[in-house]
Amino acid sequence: MKIRWRLRMAADQREVWTGTELRRLLAEKAGLELSSASVSALFTKEPSQVKMATLAALCTALECTPNDLIEIDTTPVERPVAPLRPVADVPKVAGSARGRSMPPL
Repeated sequence: MKIRWRLRMAADQREVWTGTELRRLLAEKAGLELSSASVSALFTKEPSQVKMATLAALCTALECTPNDLIEIDTTPVERPVAPLRPVADVPKVAGSARGRSMPPL
């Protein structure tokens, strides 16, 4: 599975060119105050996690959907098939003919 963060592209399509503009929109339209560093990080890096409130605020500020911000490729990953190993014979223990491993309670 591959995930791509597309905030920069979504912002560009809506003519939001700088982090300062996005920060102002977040405050005005969504009521979310983020630091300049946080907005810059969202603009320039792919985050490992995003709070749902932040995602909702970004969608509100940019008038978009989460699908505009996150692209998820759910194609299954091809894994090499491991050869089956034969099961080893379990040695029989004396007295286990009746199939019990412990005495009854």
